[in-house]
Amino acid sequence: MDIHTQIRVFINDIDSFTSKCIAKCLSKHTIEGDGSAKKEGRTLKSCDSVPQSYEVVGTSSFVSEEVRPFVLEAYVQLRRANVLQKLMECDVIIYNITGHPEQVDEARWAVTVMTWACSEPISSDELELPFTDDDFRRRIPHPNFKKHLELEKLVGKMGKMDRALFSTYVVVSGLQYGMGEQVFHLFFKMSWLGQENEIAVFGEGNNVVPTIHVSDLASVIKKIIEIQPKPFYLVAVDYSNNTMEDIVQSIACALGSGKIQRKPLEEAFLKQDFGITDIDLLRVNLCMEGVHLKELFSVHWLCEFGLVENIELVVEEYRQSRGLLPIRMCVLGPPAVGKSRVSQQICDHYKLHHIRLKETISETVSHLEFMIRNTPSDLDNEESTSATEAQELLNIFKENMEQNRGVSDDQLLVKVMIDKLMSNACKNQGFVLDGFPKTYEQAKELFHVDEHESDERASLTSLYNKKIMPEFVLCLDASDSFLKDRVINLSEKLVQEHKYEQEQFLQILAKYREKNMEDSVATYFEELDIKPFLIEIASVNTPDNQLLLHQICERVGQPRNYEQRDHKVQDRETELMETLDKARREQKERDEARQRSAHWQLWSNTLKEKRQQEVQQLEVLSLPMKTYLIEYVISPLSQGLIACGSAWPEDPIDFLAEYLIKNNP
Repeated sequence: MDIHTQIRVFINDIDSFTSKCIAKCLSKHTIEGDGSAKKEGRTLKSCDSVPQSYEVVGTSSFVSEEVRPFVLEAYVQLRRANVLQKLMECDVIIYNITGHPEQVDEARWAVTVMTWACSEPISSDELELPFTDDDFRRRIPHPNFKKHLELEKLVGKMGKMDRALFSTYVVVSGLQYGMGEQVFHLFFKMSWLGQENEIAVFGEGNNVVPTIHVSDLASVIKKIIEIQPKPFYLVAVDYSNNTMEDIVQSIACALGSGKIQRKPLEEAFLKQDFGITDIDLLRVNLCMEGVHLKELFSVHWLCEFGLVENIELVVEEYRQSRGLLPIRMCVLGPPAVGKSRVSQQICDHYKLHHIRLKETISETVSHLEFMIRNTPSDLDNEESTSATEAQELLNIFKENMEQNRGVSDDQLLVKVMIDKLMSNACKNQGFVLDGFPKTYEQAKELFHVDEHESDERASLTSLYNKKIMPEFVLCLDASDSFLKDRVINLSEKLVQEHKYEQEQFLQILAKYREKNMEDSVATYFEELDIKPFLIEIASVNTPDNQLLLHQICERVGQPRNYEQRDHKVQDRETELMETLDKARREQKERDEARQRSAHWQLWSNTLKEKRQQEVQQLEVLSLPMKTYLIEYVISPLSQGLIACGSAWPEDPIDFLAEYLIKNNP
């Protein structure tokens, strides 16, 4: 019989960075192991190799599409009375208090009510103190985290009552990184954008920052759920002792130019991306070691030795998690077809880097001259060798340019282009290769396909350089007559700049057609299963190329940069705010309607009571007058009218007046 144990796990604020990653980790794992799962007051002891899986539920301000696949139930804006019911249905409760300060109060409330709900009277002999060391007892909190320390003590105290019914653990983690980043995100963002002036170490930067990859933190928590160790206070950090400067420097080198600045600590408070809590975390100076992790757990580490040692992995996670994937494109076509203009418009739309051979060569020459000019004479062997190589390469460039009025060495051109395409800027945002490579052989050399296996498609697709291989290839084409007419209409300045004089242009065009008769650059990409996007230009386009750009954007898709991501986040936040505002308005209208109804009812009842009181007062006030009228007015008048009716006088009024005068009481 197949026994399968479901462990229901509650995680607060499930849309936050850390909680979301823990939820993902738990939902992906079905474990084999010893342990027990407590459900509805009973203990289910697992046999040997009983499979266990996790059902993740939790509270959330809103449920994002990123979290939805990993969560069984998400409770949005749940009241505390209902939260208690949901907590009682769970086997494991995880409270993340590293984010918002209000989570500390909620966690304190949760552990208190859960202790009251789960505990039973026990004798003092059954108390078993958890293992703690001297460092745990001597810890002193930062002034802004005193509530966290109080909560830690409360959690430890509540878990001592009866660990069989209600066991508690405090997991003190280092600063989390990975999966898109949280507290370190500003450094990643500025480096990715190439904003060298913004990449800074605030303060001295020599403080040691304890860290842990968020996936490793989730693995530690999963291990705690599985084995339920005896110590209740656990330190979860990796085996690194990196300073803040080491971390920022490694990020800048992996994503940017490697240049960082030192800025006063006060400037960190001016950054919108940093909250007060983030600044406090970045200033921490503490060497920590997870002793219990070494002794009790066999954690499958993803980044065992920290962020700096695993920066390439972390950077790739950052790009994938935030959707900051480069767009690599190659634009091909005959001379004068408009490659440069289209390439520049694509770069402007997608925020890419426009790579042209002539400009790249000029940049390389300038860089080599700068290196040689700024290299001191008294250097060690390694630096001296680099300077010598730079001088040799510069001499080759100058020799080629003098003999051929340009560089004709394919290997030299390919080396220059590879260096450019492998730069962090091109790897971050992407690029548009404008008119290069020009031949099948150049393409083959540029993307590093092994010549001995070039006949086999499987070998081709496995050996090309994936880091610089274009994922989109745009082939522009036009008839020779159209290209000639276009060159005729160009300004004299552009004709001289591109060397499009009549005879020269015809030679260049004929040479291009000859090279692309059989093995063209487009053929090379087709062999790698990268289908070129062919666009025939049959008429003179408008200067903005709107129709052409629309076709290209439909093929390529949406941008993959911060601007596009920010728009999506803003749209989601706007939609959420509109939903919340609508709910608040509806609730406000209902409250106002209830208040109006209550006020109307109160007013009606008060008015009714007032009227009754007025009637009663009038009756009391009118009683003497009523008695007087009955005795002295109505009675004589009635007798006079009776007498008038009996006598039938000619003038009844005079008769009645005389009667009343004679019989006046």
